[in-house]
Amino acid sequence: MIKDRREMNRKIVIDLQGPQGNAFYLLGLAGDIGKKLGLKRREIKNIQDNMMLSDYTMLVEIFDKHFGDYVDIYK
Repeated sequence: MIKDRREMNRKIVIDLQGPQGNAFYLLGLAGDIGKKLGLKRREIKNIQDNMMLSDYTMLVEIFDKHFGDYVDIYK
């Protein structure tokens, strides 16, 4: 079947060992992806607030929980 390129399922790739693994980058990316998904500003803020509640490992886990369908994360 021939598919339109716009239908391609491209995931964002994040290497936690590189600059994209920075907590602030992940928080910003959560906002960007949330907007693209049509989440309300309050929903995005709640996700970001939860990401900041604990340590870095928990931040990454919460990010993955909400956006793992759209992002591939590598350690």
